[in-house]
Amino acid sequence: MEATRDDIEGLFELQRIDLEIKRLSKELDELPQRGIIVAARDKKAAIEAKSEQVAELKRATTKKITRIDDEDASLAKKEAGVQAAIDAAHGDFRNVEARTKELAGIVRRRATIAEDRAGVAAELDKISAMEAQISLALEEIAAKEQEAIDSFQKQGGDLKLAIAKLEAARGQVEAKVSPQLLDVYNRTAARSGVAIGVLDGNRCGACRTVIDGGRLIDLRNQAPLGMCPSCKRLLVIA
Repeated sequence: MEATRDDIEGLFELQRIDLEIKRLSKELDELPQRGIIVAARDKKAAIEAKSEQVAELKRATTKKITRIDDEDASLAKKEAGVQAAIDAAHGDFRNVEARTKELAGIVRRRATIAEDRAGVAAELDKISAMEAQISLALEEIAAKEQEAIDSFQKQGGDLKLAIAKLEAARGQVEAKVSPQLLDVYNRTAARSGVAIGVLDGNRCGACRTVIDGGRLIDLRNQAPLGMCPSCKRLLVIA
């Protein structure tokens, strides 16, 4: 295979650049911040779902208190009316007795709902405490997520910049290699990663396979650049 010294040097430089781009790209893909960000967002979604459940519970509990307060207000108004009727009854003992029983019933009911309200209010306090805990947890998760994002943008940005510089350098090196060799190199690199090696005695410098007999003679006849009959990578033949 025909190749100039510049071609061969260019191919090795392309391989060096490509392997470095591959290494940096792998490092970028494996940055730990990615996992931290995903985990934080999953946890945030779960807590937000819990937050909605707590909010719904708070709405229902608040409605309970409103109903109790409405009933108590109605009973208080009724109690005042009955008391006024008792005060106005004077010597009408039967009326006073009946009104007094009615008043006692109202007072008992108000005492009962006052206890109910205290229980519901205590429940509401617990719900408010849960809301505060959820809010704090979301703030902590948001802080961790943002910290990971900032770190990823910095470290990932540095890696992306390094990759971009290598890709620009690759374009300059490509211009020094013949189009035919560049095409063979690119197809080999896409298939095998490592695209070019050096014939080491009777072994392929890339796959280390021993090349015997006539195949070795044929390969040497391709000097200065041939192709390994086993792995199909380019081989420099000294």
